[in-house]
Amino acid sequence: MSINKVILIGNVGKDPEVRHLESNVSVANFTLATSENYTNKSGEKVTTTEWHNIVCWRSLANLAENYIKKGSQIFIEGRIRTRSYDAQDGSKRYITEIYADAIQLLGKKGDSGQAEGTRLQENTQVSEPHSDSGSYNGTSHKDEDDLPF
Repeated sequence: MSINKVILIGNVGKDPEVRHLESNVSVANFTLATSENYTNKSGEKVTTTEWHNIVCWRSLANLAENYIKKGSQIFIEGRIRTRSYDAQDGSKRYITEIYADAIQLLGKKGDSGQAEGTRLQENTQVSEPHSDSGSYNGTSHKDEDDLPF
């Protein structure tokens, strides 16, 4: 048995680029920055930032288009995928992407028009955020696996 699961909390690096494909299928791409803070041997505080390429399909792409903006803090659950392509110079290039399965908008109500705790998973309907701060997963009850933040 093997598992390919990624959980990230970070800030969006640019507004999502959304494309609408045939059959009303949408795909959104954006970057997400995650940072780690530590103190080195010299006592200096150091921050390292990793950039992740995020890919969202269908209802998650619609969520990204309507609610996610540069600077938004979000929680993403997904899978790592690496693909290759041929660059213009003929060389083979590789890119690692996170294919989102669930997204939760974090932050205060009013940040980029989003409500705290708004959550959407792949294959659910996009709707306006609920007025409560619970997670949204297409049902009226909270998921038992919701994270406590």
